[in-house]
Amino acid sequence: MQFKTINETDEILRIRDSVRKLCEKYPAEYWRRLDREEAYPSEFVRELSQAGYLSILIPEEYGGAGMPLSGALAVLEEVQRAGGNGAACHAQMYIMTALLRHGSEKQKSDYLPKIASGELRLQAFGVTEPTSGTDTLSLKTFARRDGDSYIVSGQKVWTSRAEHSDLMLLLARTTPKENVRKRTEGLSVFIVDMRAALKGGMTIKPIRTMMNHSTTEVFFDNVRVPAENLIGEEGKGFSYILSGMNAERILIAAECIGDAKWFLEKASAYARERVVFGRPIGQNQGIQFPLSRAYAHMRVAELMVHQAAALFESRADCGEEANIAKLLAAEASWMAAEACIQTHGGFAFAEEYDIERKFRETRLYQVAPISSNLILSYLAEHVLGLPRSY
Repeated sequence: MQFKTINETDEILRIRDSVRKLCEKYPAEYWRRLDREEAYPSEFVRELSQAGYLSILIPEEYGGAGMPLSGALAVLEEVQRAGGNGAACHAQMYIMTALLRHGSEKQKSDYLPKIASGELRLQAFGVTEPTSGTDTLSLKTFARRDGDSYIVSGQKVWTSRAEHSDLMLLLARTTPKENVRKRTEGLSVFIVDMRAALKGGMTIKPIRTMMNHSTTEVFFDNVRVPAENLIGEEGKGFSYILSGMNAERILIAAECIGDAKWFLEKASAYARERVVFGRPIGQNQGIQFPLSRAYAHMRVAELMVHQAAALFESRADCGEEANIAKLLAAEASWMAAEACIQTHGGFAFAEEYDIERKFRETRLYQVAPISSNLILSYLAEHVLGLPRSY
């Protein structure tokens, strides 16, 4: 099925075509088996890395493609549209922002070429904690300066891909909350070499979830991190990760667009072929209307994703647009998923159709990486000027 496309450069269109061809090597049976076994798609991630797609945002001088965010959007959307799951590797793209924009030249030289070549994986993002959740400014993991190192103690949760990453981008408190003038101060960002940390006090505990997401809890028990691994200035870390969070929301939104297209293609094909009471079920408005409505919502969300990406690429303030893109795209993918299930009826719940797997996977984005309700609260306060609700 050919959907109307956003105007894109020839280079972006070539990326889409190449990613589609790569994904053909990993058909539905591959993802079905991994889901059943709760296994990580090592082969798929390795091939994406070798093809240069996971280093697409890394500048050319460090071995990457030097593409803008729109290049990464194309990669993740096509992975989802092909029936895969970009969550296995998408973090490397949005984590990259803090290092690219605020890292030292030494940090970039030490890490980026190895990340670009696939020698190192930067897949883990240590932010969320059990007691603070989305209230990032209340996190408790503490990094205490000790000579030429920091000593880190605390706990992170929902740290996906920690078992499959060499490096983690960690947000920790370096000044007690009661000693800062502003709530946004006192947090710092570190690059943690997880191979060394696992030998020095860090432990990882997998969390079983309703979808195959490779997520974990991570515990830090006096883990020593070299002071040279501090990104930017101590205490300024929250501002550093904000741009990365905007990138994360835009990239996740692109994944949702890919999911929505997968559901719509799947449902439309079935509706054309499935004959009940002597006629294709796609002839019935009860099938047509939900699919058409889901398509319309997907198109609106897609336009918002591209607007948010354009603002991000120009380094303009894109908080409003990134949040709206994520909200609308997550709703569009869920609407398409619901319509796809209703179209297929009982067959939607059969593993071999892959709908129930994708249904579970796309449901996550109503909650993560930020809840739709919190996006609405953000828009109410920061756009509409209403009193802060939390």
